[in-house]
Amino acid sequence: MRMRMWLRKYRKTKGLSQKEVAEKANITHQFYNYIENGLRRPSYEVAKKIASILDFDWTLFFEVNENASQPHNKRR
Repeated sequence: MRMRMWLRKYRKTKGLSQKEVAEKANITHQFYNYIENGLRRPSYEVAKKIASILDFDWTLFFEVNENASQPHNKRR
């Protein structure tokens, strides 16, 4: 996996640090860092929490082209 630039962009757009997102998602800062840097894939539950915090569709974590650099709009 490669770094999830789209995830970083969502986080920065919300003005949050990795630590803040991790705390809100009830995961460790280290685990969030691994997720954002493409070293780990979150569970469905964690993906949904992070997506809710950053306001995007949680299924982006599981799309074939998840490493795209452009953020996607939240699906309704």
